Amino acid sequence: MSRPLTILLAAPRGFCAGVDRAIQIVEEALGKWGAPVYVRHEIVHNEHVVSRLEQMGAVFVDELDECPDDRPVVFSAHGVPKAIPAEAARREMTFVDATCPLVSKVHVEAERHARDGREIILIGHAGHPEVEGTMGQLPEGSMSLIETVQDVASFVPRDPDNLAFVTQTTLSVDDTAEIVAALQARFPKISAPHKEDICYATTNRQEAVKVMAERADLFLVIGAETSSNSKRLVEVALRAGTPKSELVASAENVDWSWFEGVDTLGLTAGASAPEDLVQGLIAACRARFDITVEEVTTATESVVFKLPRVLEKV
Repeated sequence: MSRPLTILLAAPRGFCAGVDRAIQIVEEALGKWGAPVYVRHEIVHNEHVVSRLEQMGAVFVDELDECPDDRPVVFSAHGVPKAIPAEAARREMTFVDATCPLVSKVHVEAERHARDGREIILIGHAGHPEVEGTMGQLPEGSMSLIETVQDVASFVPRDPDNLAFVTQTTLSVDDTAEIVAALQARFPKISAPHKEDICYATTNRQEAVKVMAERADLFLVIGAETSSNSKRLVEVALRAGTPKSELVASAENVDWSWFEGVDTLGLTAGASAPEDLVQGLIAACRARFDITVEEVTTATESVVFKLPRVLEKV
């Protein structure tokens, strides 16, 4: 008789509306124009999603100069610097922007602050494509990146009374709160976003993990090593009381020695991880343990983003 294991399954988990839309954009582009359709950067940070789209005829490239002029190109959900669509237009390419509308909202905010003459701080992680896309909305030097509370202390503004901040959408709500508090303490007149920049899906997935964490002996987050929101979920679980939390790409990456002494497993998936990977991990647990699955629902998501007009069905 295999030993019992309770699996607490987070709801919501996995794909968010922005990821759903981005994947659909590539699929619809392939349907409309045929293969190959080029995609600048991974459309979303998940190798399973990327390899499925590659099998359908998508070609993933790092830069626009790797794309031929006569084939369509899709820009990833993370957003791109303004220079990229400008260059595509100059080359008279067919292009579709799959930037998540919540990321686009941050871009619009940053541009508004720049028009109003404010110096802008972006709270985010260096090197992340979303950060590169946001910073690339404005001329170089218009925006400064702040990654930690320590960065706040060493930041030297041009005018401490004329600042604004925006944030990367996939950060931990708690981490951002600490940095925002430090900014507001040091620069009381700093302009904040009208509404939180952290996306609803990031917030909801983190809240679900917080609710489950104290009950779990081990927490597994399904997601890619390159996925910022998935990595944050691992940290949130540890911070909220789970003794051990790991990021795994799929069931194949699980080290089953982690399960020694584990009676309750917390399980979730980052915003770019497909549901079949979650079910695959549950099946792998079922093969080894006598499992009980308890879905823990902390929010219901009904957000749907429209496709770009060029792909809307006539």
